[in-house]
Amino acid sequence: MLFPIDEYEARVAQVRQQMAARGLDVLIVDQSEFLVYLTGFSISENMYRACLLPRDGEPIMILRAVDLGPFAESSWLSRSVAFADWEDPIQVLADTIARLGCARGRVGLDEDSYCMPLRRFKQLAARLPSASFVDFSGVMATLRTRKSAREIAVLRRASEIGDLGIAAALKAAGAGKSARDAAAAVYQVFMQEGADAARAGVITAGVGNAFLHGGLTKQPLAEGDILHMELLPYIDGYSARLMRSAVIGEIKPHRSHLARRLIEIQDRQFEAIRPGANAADVDALARKAMLADGLRPDYPNITGYSLGCYPLHTPRTSDFSHIFLPTAHWTLEEGMVFHMYVSADGIAISETVLVTATGHECLTRSPRQVFQV
Repeated sequence: MLFPIDEYEARVAQVRQQMAARGLDVLIVDQSEFLVYLTGFSISENMYRACLLPRDGEPIMILRAVDLGPFAESSWLSRSVAFADWEDPIQVLADTIARLGCARGRVGLDEDSYCMPLRRFKQLAARLPSASFVDFSGVMATLRTRKSAREIAVLRRASEIGDLGIAAALKAAGAGKSARDAAAAVYQVFMQEGADAARAGVITAGVGNAFLHGGLTKQPLAEGDILHMELLPYIDGYSARLMRSAVIGEIKPHRSHLARRLIEIQDRQFEAIRPGANAADVDALARKAMLADGLRPDYPNITGYSLGCYPLHTPRTSDFSHIFLPTAHWTLEEGMVFHMYVSADGIAISETVLVTATGHECLTRSPRQVFQV
């Protein structure tokens, strides 16, 4: 179990406040990131599994019998309903809801859940014909946006490992070396320093303005090429992020100027990050300056997004519940953590940024520069 029980009990209490506001008798939690948030247990969806949170009493985990061992090792829960692989998990879910006395009650579920497609919901509704289903979408994502002190400590350690990964990648980079060589060095550091066995990140050649999601390449880098490194260090699913660029050989003056300007623009954006700030205003400080300087002909992507726990089994590699866009009219709060980034012409730089009581703190500390290798 990653955190002490009181961490999870506090989360359950917050969720129940939202359940009470909607008059729910029981809540179905089935998305991987929300399951971990409430139970501490990370599990794939080879077969359906879910946690039932009743209005009162301890939550109940519904899962395959073969997964009872890992569940007992990683979760604070003591109540579970296990099914054999030939049983119908939706029937088990419906039967458990009925045993809780909620077959005619108000059952909350996340209508955005990737674990509750339409066909599955129809099956559940057919088994609970007297239940009223109530949408709970967006609630869990909002509740987990502000990080506790314990969560911030994990993200801080993940950030430190990311910094070490950048240093290792730079040592492994050079003319004749490939992005794969740099990635191998990053993986080694991650494993040695206690990071999860997840992705090292996006390590690829920096070309143009649409390289941020490029694939890992094995072609040797040549003089003048750019190695783009976006590292994703995870600790128990909690991910920090940072981007750096390295030029192979001599850095041309126009690239040095571009790098300095990107950092200046982002530094001004960071100065505006504080509790009470409007996300659209923070976004504009980077977006408008980039376009006004002609650094890019357009800027269609976000300039930042929420960070937190992305367990191995979630299909989401990023949390877009809070993103920085011109239309993002939400307010920053203390304890929020974001991945903030700018990029142009093959060069990118980003940080893991914590909103503090008075401003911001960059949890990633790798030198803010474009490197020459």
